[in-house]
Amino acid sequence: MIEKEVIVKNLKVNYKMFGLGKPLLILHGWPSSSDRWQKVAEILASKYLIIIPDLPGFGKSEIPKTAWSLNDYVEWLLEFSEKVPELNKIFYLLGHSFGGALASKFAIKYNQRIEKLFLVSAACVRTNTGIKKVFYRISKIIKIFSFLPFYTQFRKVIYKFIIKRSDYLNQEGVMKETYLKVILDDLSYKMGFIRVPTVIIWGNKDILTPIDQANLIHSKIPHSKLVIIPEADHSLNIKMSEVLAKKVLDNI
Repeated sequence: MIEKEVIVKNLKVNYKMFGLGKPLLILHGWPSSSDRWQKVAEILASKYLIIIPDLPGFGKSEIPKTAWSLNDYVEWLLEFSEKVPELNKIFYLLGHSFGGALASKFAIKYNQRIEKLFLVSAACVRTNTGIKKVFYRISKIIKIFSFLPFYTQFRKVIYKFIIKRSDYLNQEGVMKETYLKVILDDLSYKMGFIRVPTVIIWGNKDILTPIDQANLIHSKIPHSKLVIIPEADHSLNIKMSEVLAKKVLDNI
């Protein structure tokens, strides 16, 4: 394994490389890092060159100066692929969870860069976007009361009541607003624009991105292939590293 750094969008970006051969770029989920894909990468590296960046705001990569949307990450990914010599030509692309949404939107806009797309428990279907837009506005209003002594407790109650998940509260600084922007981007109506060969890999016990989302994505992407891993949940890369790597190798 080799660890390197590159400047992309004026941010220092850390990435890992494993093996030799045709390049396979892996995009991790939220919140995660390249470290959580090392076991999968080591298996895949027997046949391919595996490249895994820490996405901006995660791992050892720098945090964006302002809040980013999914589109900002797409443009970052384009520049990253242009600056890393091994990705200058066509490459395989795998995205997990948030990384799957990023990979999907990149494939829609820059399909000529990708030989094959792998979507692993991809967070492309964002339900209740209307409620999340309200949540985004409320988060702005709540900041007005940050001077109050009970602000932290009040904020937690409001956020958990509205969004019913703690991901937002686990973020710091600019990544809080970045999270809010990202969850507003519903790709379910755009998946049909993906024209590269696509393999969809999912666990049938996934709660965060339920299996019905895999079926929806599969129905939208022309000529895609759906691979279901029995008894697997959202953390395929950690809990079923060997199985996931084998499914990728079998379908690449």
